[in-house]
Amino acid sequence: MTEVRNARGKTRNGRRMTGIGRLLVAVYGVLALAAIGRSFVQIASRFEEAPLAYTLSALAAVVYVVATVALIRSGRGWYRVAWATIAFELTGVIVVGTVSIVFPALFPDDTVWSWFGRGYLFIPLVLPVLGMWWLATHRPSEADAA
Repeated sequence: MTEVRNARGKTRNGRRMTGIGRLLVAVYGVLALAAIGRSFVQIASRFEEAPLAYTLSALAAVVYVVATVALIRSGRGWYRVAWATIAFELTGVIVVGTVSIVFPALFPDDTVWSWFGRGYLFIPLVLPVLGMWWLATHRPSEADAA
């Protein structure tokens, strides 16, 4: 593993899967599983009741799965994928959260991102901010290709 100096001059390795990063990945993984389960049950049992909400729950599940994998994997390509999925996640939480409050008739049932993730203790609102902070402070090293 190549050592890299961060902005403060401290040496660290280029890996993101250390310390709090492991916890962040674990939370993403649990949220991915929860969103997969929720969307599967919603779509399989009562899709016609709230197709928009249930489709958005499935989209959130896909985003959480891809973000989890991207945070685990090393390399510049995966780093970019992590940024893209987490930025998409934050945008989704803000947009869906706002729309679900302003136009509640569009959401007869909650999605993962409705009301900014209140059904998940607002973790969907906080998690992308923490993910972006983690990515910003754990960039891949120059020697880390792909």
